[in-house]
Formats: sequence, structure tokens, C-alpha cells
Amino acid sequence: MKSFLKTKDYSVSQEEFQLLYDDALDMLVTAPEPENLASYYESDTYISHTDAKKSLVDKIYQAVKGFSLKRKLALIKAFPTSEKTMLDIGAGTGDFLVAAKKHGWNVEGVEPNTNARTKAKEKEVALHSSLDQLSSGNFEVITLWHVLEHLPDLENQIKSIVSLLDVNGTLVIAVPNFKSYDAKHYNQYWAAYDVPRHLWHFSKNAITRLFEKQDMYIEKTKPLWFDAFYVSLLSEKYKYGKQNLFKAFFIGLCSNISALSSKECSSQLYILRKRK
Repeated sequence: MKSFLKTKDYSVSQEEFQLLYDDALDMLVTAPEPENLASYYESDTYISHTDAKKSLVDKIYQAVKGFSLKRKLALIKAFPTSEKTMLDIGAGTGDFLVAAKKHGWNVEGVEPNTNARTKAKEKEVALHSSLDQLSSGNFEVITLWHVLEHLPDLENQIKSIVSLLDVNGTLVIAVPNFKSYDAKHYNQYWAAYDVPRHLWHFSKNAITRLFEKQDMYIEKTKPLWFDAFYVSLLSEKYKYGKQNLFKAFFIGLCSNISALSSKECSSQLYILRKRK
């Protein structure tokens, strides 16, 4: 692997990390991978483990999350199911599972962070701390919303996830895209690199190559338009020390317009199925 760029953990430790390019998979790898990765999540600023609404970024995140919940539910509703069994990996504080449960889904979730699991339990959603704790498999829908990039031992984790999927099931993965316009614009300040919490940085080629090893294929790819705006807002803060709301909106808009032709959105959603 060759060096791609040097960036840093802007939100917690301020430590520097290298991004290495894996030519075989067409993806970036964070180096070094910290031994105590959990410590990099122990911060009040890590918003997906809280329900904070203090800062402008918090409020925007929570507003977009509320809108996204409706879109997620509409998406999974269209999948063929008989028992409506769903597993959400990296469930955070459980909001998606709460919403899905209200719509008749039989849900389970996995979340390694203790504080996030506690908040989910307050919403009457009990989460497992790891995949190993699941007592059964064959889920009709498995979702990972901006989670795959966090998982150590990536290929073995993918193998475990696929083993839990029903033969006719649907796997939904949302991840940032390092080939997007906003990633190239912000370079080392691009917030979606989020090192070292993001261990891997994917392209569509990478998702295809990683999952074809488990005899899965991408049925459909969807752009996640809102991510370009939110990521640009954080990137402005990392680069200039302030949020620059209007400039962030402009860069996010440019990124989305660029993606109309390049098909390289800031974040992308992949719908995968097992080959017959």
C-alpha cells in the first residue's frame, strides 16, 4: 500500500494518521490502527452516541436524523420479507430501531458503546454489545448506517454479518465516499475521514470487491444527498476554525451537482443481496 495523504483526528485526540491506498480493493486504510480504539469514542463531541442538541452542528444533525429515519423506514418497507426481522449493527442510541419497532418490525441491534446502549435502553430498546451475543441469525434485513468504516478486522466482520443474513435477505450499507467532490475539495480536512474511528474509506469498487468474496452483489446504489452538506459544515470548522454555514452549503451543493454526472456522492448507500 502506498501513502495517499496525512490527516488528523480533529474531534478528539488531535493525533495525526496516514491514509494508505489499497490498490487491490480501491480503498483507503487508516494507519496506524490504535490498540485502544474505544478511547477515541469517549468524547461528548461524538454525536452519534448522544442525543445532544447544544451546538448548531448538533441541531442540524438531529434534524437531519429525524428526516432520515422516515427515509430509512420507507426504504426497508420495500424489501421482500415474511417475518419482518431486522438487525441494525452500530445502532447508536436506538432511534432507528424504535421507529422500526413502531412500524411492526421484529428488531435486534448491536452497539459496542456503553453510553449509547444505556440511552437506547431508556427508549425500551435493549442492544447487544457485539455480534457474538446474537442467539439467532437469518435476518431478512441487516442495516449498517455509517458503521462498516468503523469495524476492525473488516473481512472477518463482513463474513460474520453475511452469515446472519437470510438467503433471500437484504443487506443495507451506508458509507462515506472518498472519491466525492467534497472529499477532494477539503482533502486532509474532510470530516468524513474521521480518523481513527473510520478505519476504512470506501469506493464503490471496494464495496463490490469486499462483498463478492462472500458471494454477494450490489443490487442498487443510492446517493445520500444530505451528507454532503453536513460533512462540508464540519470540514469548514476543521479547516478554518469556524463553521462557515453558507460556504459549507455551497460546497455541499457543488458536490451533489457533481455527483449527478460522476455518480460519486459524498456518502452512498448500497443494497446488496446473496447470489443464487
